[in-house]
Amino acid sequence: MATRQLLIAAALREERLERRRNRRRLRNQLNISNIPDLEFVGNYRLSRELFEELCQDIVPLLPPKGRRHGIEPTLKILTALNFYARGSYQGSVGQNMDGPMAQQTVSRCLQEVTTALNAPHILRKHIRFPQNRNERNLIKQKFYDKYGLPAVVGCIDCSHVAIVRPSEHEERYFNRKHFHSINTQVICDSDLLITNVDASYGGATHDAYIWRECEIRNHLEGLQDETVYLLGDSGYALREHMMTPVDNAVENSPEGRYNYLQKRVRCTIERTFGVLKGRWRCLLAARELHYCPETAGKIILACCVLHNMCIRAGIEGPELTEEEHQSERTRQVPFETAASSTQALQAGRRARNSLIQMLERNR
Repeated sequence: MATRQLLIAAALREERLERRRNRRRLRNQLNISNIPDLEFVGNYRLSRELFEELCQDIVPLLPPKGRRHGIEPTLKILTALNFYARGSYQGSVGQNMDGPMAQQTVSRCLQEVTTALNAPHILRKHIRFPQNRNERNLIKQKFYDKYGLPAVVGCIDCSHVAIVRPSEHEERYFNRKHFHSINTQVICDSDLLITNVDASYGGATHDAYIWRECEIRNHLEGLQDETVYLLGDSGYALREHMMTPVDNAVENSPEGRYNYLQKRVRCTIERTFGVLKGRWRCLLAARELHYCPETAGKIILACCVLHNMCIRAGIEGPELTEEEHQSERTRQVPFETAASSTQALQAGRRARNSLIQMLERNR
């Protein structure tokens, strides 16, 4: 009996070694230059040129190859891109013929690449809110040219990214749609570029609270002698710098026309979420990130970095189907009307009334 068990154990070890050798052999045969361009973009969402630029940025940030048969940095990046893009659990990623590897190896690659994409200088390079008047004026002008609404520096909203049940502080992540999530706040410009993102709050946190704690709010409130607006839905409190819809506005009244235009411009953030999640499907609410909240938040930031790289490079991503759009809408948590202090609300109403009057004069 003991001899039989030893033979079985030896056979299993040999089988594992053979699988490892086969994976290594297939990886060594991988030559990304042989992958057709359309297939490359379809698998990894980046063009070959943009992939090379990404490698220049983050390969120095990856752990050095420890062994002769260790995973090449470029293959680690391809593995992570494939996971972000497919949104399927990492075991299926590891079985793809363009980079076969064990699930544990896929997980390690994903962790390393995600950490690299979250390096502070990488985030600052690719995701930055306009910091001076000239930068703000460029964004304002683009919004005005497209929609005729002045002084807009961004649109803001939150979107839920599903995660598995956390082992700690589970109640912070359980949202009103009864699943666990990260409530991710995003600000975008008229080109669908993400200028600010916060993926540190659980799904139980309201949109208005995330905005109240956001450094961008303090930044906008500190601007002197300059009119700037973010556009948000009624889940945000009306402020001098936050333009929200007018409640119960009559159609074809000045307020009704303002609401129509405000909503039309604000659809920019909805399109941004659609493009972001259509390209990086691991973020779809119908799926789950099988990671702790901190790691899930880093994956969200990594996808936002890659989103901006693709937008700037003019690379189109796969669109969500109508069924996927409907699934996203069903899984997103509806906003709750934000409470507001009287003095700040009055200042916001004055600013919004001035904007409505300006729009009426320019009709």
